Amino acid sequence: MHASSATDKQYDQVKKICQDVFLKKMQDYGSAWRILRPSSLTDQIYIKAQRIRSLQNKGTQKILEGITPEFIGIVNYSVMGLVQLEMGPSEHPDMDRMAASEKYDFYFEKARSLMHDKNHDYSEAWREMRVSSLTDIILMKLLRIKQIEDNQGKTFVSEGIDANYYDIINYAVFALIKLEIENK
Repeated sequence: MHASSATDKQYDQVKKICQDVFLKKMQDYGSAWRILRPSSLTDQIYIKAQRIRSLQNKGTQKILEGITPEFIGIVNYSVMGLVQLEMGPSEHPDMDRMAASEKYDFYFEKARSLMHDKNHDYSEAWREMRVSSLTDIILMKLLRIKQIEDNQGKTFVSEGIDANYYDIINYAVFALIKLEIENK
C-alpha cells in the first residue's frame, strides 16, 4: 500500500511550490550554493528550523517572512545538501538551471519514495502530528547530522547524513501540507 492519492496530490503541490522557489532563486543567484560544504547547508537548515521554533514559541515575529517560507527553505537546502553529498562542493558556481532542476527532481522523488515506504508502515501517522512536533523532529535530525559531521561521517548503528536529509525533506513537506493545504 502506498500513500493515499490525496497525499500524493498534496506532495505534488508542495513540490511545485518548493521547486518554483528553488528555480527562481537559481535565476537570481545562479548556483552560488555549490560552493557550500554540506556542514554549511546543515547550519543553514538549522537556523531556519530554530527560527520556526522561536516563532512557534513566541507567537509573534519582527521579520515579515513567516513560517511557511522557512519550511520551503528547509526543503530546498536539504535537496542542496543531498547534491553536495553526491558531488562535493565546487570552487565556483558550476551548475546550470537545467542540471539543478534535474537533480532537484531526482532527490525530491527519492524522498517521496521513502515517504511512501514509511507511510505504509506508519499509516500516515504524521497527519495526527502538530506542526510544532514536526519542527522539533527536524531539529533533532539536524542535531544528529551535526554529530555525524563532527564524527567525519562515521556512524556505528545509525543512518547516515543522507537519510536524515531525506527525513527532513519529508517532515518539512508534511508541515507545509498541514500549513498550506489542509488549512484552506
